[in-house]
Amino acid sequence: MTSTGARHDTAGPAIVFRDVSSDDGTRLRAWTNVAHEAGDDEPSGGSFDGPTVLLCNGLGTNPWAWPALLDPGCGVRVVSWNHRGTGGSDRPADRDRVGIDAFCEDALSVMDHFGLDRPVVAGWSMGVNTAFELALRQPERVAGIFAVAGVPGDTFATMLAPLHVPRAAARSLTVGIGRVLELASRPLVPVTTRLPVGRRTVAALSHSGFMLPVPDPGLAAVAVREFLTTPPDWYFHLALKTSEHARVRLSRVGVPVAFVAGSYDVLAGARDMRTAADRLADATYAELRASHFVQMERPDEVHALLLEFLARVG
Repeated sequence: MTSTGARHDTAGPAIVFRDVSSDDGTRLRAWTNVAHEAGDDEPSGGSFDGPTVLLCNGLGTNPWAWPALLDPGCGVRVVSWNHRGTGGSDRPADRDRVGIDAFCEDALSVMDHFGLDRPVVAGWSMGVNTAFELALRQPERVAGIFAVAGVPGDTFATMLAPLHVPRAAARSLTVGIGRVLELASRPLVPVTTRLPVGRRTVAALSHSGFMLPVPDPGLAAVAVREFLTTPPDWYFHLALKTSEHARVRLSRVGVPVAFVAGSYDVLAGARDMRTAADRLADATYAELRASHFVQMERPDEVHALLLEFLARVG
């Protein structure tokens, strides 16, 4: 694994970015929320007295989607990366080397680069798929799973749950929409990547039903702007590849798990998260009055649940 040691200064909370090479040679843009104190050649960054969490983020999302973890006093060191072809990470030489399998390889490469032996793995949205798959493939590398607004596989079948759409119909409908959008969005790339996004845009989203009001609209606007830098046709290509990830066999999951669901989540059904928790030997379930963006809408509560889980895992 290699690193350029690059660092970028951004407005607001300090985020340290690094380049990491995945096993197939794809350059990933990794990041951590702990300011670097030593020389740039130190891959693990400066000293930090507290737990480290590997974050498998939502598909195509960025650090700004986690406001509580951007607080220097949050008590948690976060290590994560931007998905292939998003947020400064390169697209793979083979455009089809994306999806949960590739993301697990990327997660291990990032862990090795930052010297993480067996961290708690947090996941949001499609990142929950990655976290569970990683725990199945490399159980000795995962201490626990903190699953936010995501299910352990077959995510597309759980979409539209608040609308009471049957699983098979939901999967067929959402995958079909994804295929249409992958093709139809290509002419929109010059537009979507340059859309002005500010507090008014966030306010409109917050009253759409897809997303609820957030305590920090300014930071949410940064998260949305960063998300829109990914060409939509590439995003939907990534999404369709992740839709191939089947539901994992929960009987093979041997680590503690904490699920945090949003009651009004249309992208990852709370009911499916609750039933998954019921089937696991060591799992907890918490449901907040929130949408799929629960960690943006209820950051303090999600953060408290994370700290509680870290204390339980030890």
